[in-house]
Amino acid sequence: MNRLSLTAGARSALFLPIAALLALATPASAEVAIQEVKSDSGVTAWLVEDYTLPLITINFAFGGGSTQDPAGKEGLATLMSGLFDEGAGDLDSDTFQSRLDDAGAEMRFSAGQDTISGSMRMLANERREAFDLLALAVNKPRFDAEPVARIKAQLVSSVASRSRDPDQVAQVRWSEAVFPDHPYARQDDGTELSLNGITPDDLRAAHQAMFARSNLKVSVVGAIDAETLKQELNHLFGALPQDANLKSVAKVEPRLAQQIEVGYDLPQTSIRLAYPGIPRDDPQSIAAYLMNYILGGGDFSSRLYNEVREKRGLAYGINSGMMNQKYADALVIGTATRSDRASETLGIIRDVVRQLAEQGPTQQELADAKKYVLGAYAINNLDSSSAIASTLLQMQIFDMGIDYMQRRVKMIDDVTLDDVKSVAKRLLSAEPAVMIVGPPLSTEKQG
Repeated sequence: MNRLSLTAGARSALFLPIAALLALATPASAEVAIQEVKSDSGVTAWLVEDYTLPLITINFAFGGGSTQDPAGKEGLATLMSGLFDEGAGDLDSDTFQSRLDDAGAEMRFSAGQDTISGSMRMLANERREAFDLLALAVNKPRFDAEPVARIKAQLVSSVASRSRDPDQVAQVRWSEAVFPDHPYARQDDGTELSLNGITPDDLRAAHQAMFARSNLKVSVVGAIDAETLKQELNHLFGALPQDANLKSVAKVEPRLAQQIEVGYDLPQTSIRLAYPGIPRDDPQSIAAYLMNYILGGGDFSSRLYNEVREKRGLAYGINSGMMNQKYADALVIGTATRSDRASETLGIIRDVVRQLAEQGPTQQELADAKKYVLGAYAINNLDSSSAIASTLLQMQIFDMGIDYMQRRVKMIDDVTLDDVKSVAKRLLSAEPAVMIVGPPLSTEKQG
C-alpha cells in the first residue's frame, strides 16, 4: 500500500546501509532488558536500549482496525492505513515524501482486524526530522482528495483481481461461514462498492475515533535513552485525545461442525479445518501451544507432517496453528493435496487429530516440543531490532506482562504430560469446520 519512503538517490545513499546495519543488529543471543517508559502525557512505551548500531525502531498500535469499519464502508481502515504518508499537516503528499526521503527513514502503516499499526526505522542522528514527520502523520493526516482517489483505485483494482483467485474466494467463504454475522466475516479490504462509498470525511472520523492515548501500545528498540524517549512520546502522541471512541464488538466462537465446499476444477485441492481455540490468558494456553507443536506446528517433526507427507507423500506441507485475535480464538489446520486423493488426506488428518485427542502425546514428544520452543524463541523473536520491537508490541497487545520473557522458560518447563493430554482432549474432541477448495470430495476414506 504505502510508497517506499526513499527516492532512488536517497535509497543508494541511505537505505542500503541501513538495511545492512539492521541485518547485523541485535544477535539472537543478546539479553533483552526491557524498561517501561511513561511520558508526562501518560503514554507508556516498552524500551530496549541498544547502542550497538546508531538506529532506532519504533512500533505502535491503536486498537480498532477493520472491526470498526461501518457497515457498507468495509475497507475504511485499510484505505486509511495507506494514506498516512500521503501528506500531513502543512505538507502535501509530494513534499511529505521528499522530506521522508531526506531523513532516510522508513515509515509504514497497516490495518489488521483488531489494530491500526505503524512503524518507523531511522538513523539516530536523523531522529529529530524523522519523529517530526511521524508526529505529523499520526496527529494530522490530510486525506487529500487526490491521494484518497489514487490509493482507493489501487485497492479497488486489487480487490477485483483477488475476486478471480480461488484461494481468495475461499477465504471470503471461510470467514463468512466460521464467523457469521460478525465483523470478522467481512472483507478487510472491502469491495468495489464499499470502497467507492468512502469519503475523506469518513477517514477523518475513523482517525479521530481510533487514534487516542488510552488505545495505544508502543515499543522502541535502539540508540535512545529513557529520558529522551519520554520527550519523544509526548511529541508523537501527547496531543491525541485521551480516550478512543470505539464501537462495541462481541466475542465470537467459531462455528464448527460444518463443511464448506468451494467448487473449482483444479488438480490440487486445498483443505482447511478449524477446531476450538484458547485465549492467551487461559491457564492452559502454554500447554495448548506445546500440543499444537506436536500436532502440526512443528513442521518436519509434527504428527501431521509425518503421517501426511513423510509416510504417504500426500502433500508437500501441512501445518496447524493457534489463531489468537481480540474477539476469537481457533486452532486451524491447512494443507493442499492432489484432488484425487483429497478424501484420503482428510481422513488421515482426522485420524491424527482423533488419536491425539484420545491418547495425548508421548513423554518424548513433549520433551522434544519443549526443547524446540525454548531454543527457537530468540531466533524467531529476538534476532533483530525490528523483531524485538514487534515482539514487545505483541506482548503488550495480549497483556502478557513486561516480565514474560523471564517467566516463559519456567512456564514451559512446568507443563506436564497430563496438562497437554487435558488440553488436547479439550480442543480436539470437537467436530471441526472443514473447507474444501477444489472438486467435490469422494465419499471414500474420509474417516
